[in-house]
Amino acid sequence: MKLEDYIKNVPDFPKPGIQFKDITPLIADGKAFQFATTQFCDFAIQQKAELIVGPDARGFIFGTPVATALGLGFIPVRKPGKLPRPTLNEKYELEYGFNELCMHKEDIRPGQRVLIVDDLLATGGTVEATIRLIEKAGGIVVGCAFLIELDFLNGREKFLSYPTLTLIHY
Repeated sequence: MKLEDYIKNVPDFPKPGIQFKDITPLIADGKAFQFATTQFCDFAIQQKAELIVGPDARGFIFGTPVATALGLGFIPVRKPGKLPRPTLNEKYELEYGFNELCMHKEDIRPGQRVLIVDDLLATGGTVEATIRLIEKAGGIVVGCAFLIELDFLNGREKFLSYPTLTLIHY
């Protein structure tokens, strides 16, 4: 199955010059969504993942079906103020400024093998911060899986030592 056929390019969104990659047609098609999920599941099995982590918000879309299919837990990584219990926090740099990600402190057990699943790898800041959160909690990041990677932004360079799966490259 050619997953690229299910991604729509939206020019000048959210601002002029950006070519937004819309994943909605892919997740709206049951067979395409299932195919992508199966690829992520196979990778999770190869990496011997025990837990799936997905960054807010589209990491939830791809991470939860992987966790469910494999009978694993899913941990959301959220923006500040969205989680009710004590959190670990990690700031990261954006092109213009900073952002922050949070995860409940006790959701990952020390030594637990964790796979990060997200929709898009761009500059790598979100994934790098997610890796730091998992490792602060004592988890072992066994890999990262993405639907789309924007190769020209070189985001993968921020975490070269981690096994990585990408289904679509631009």
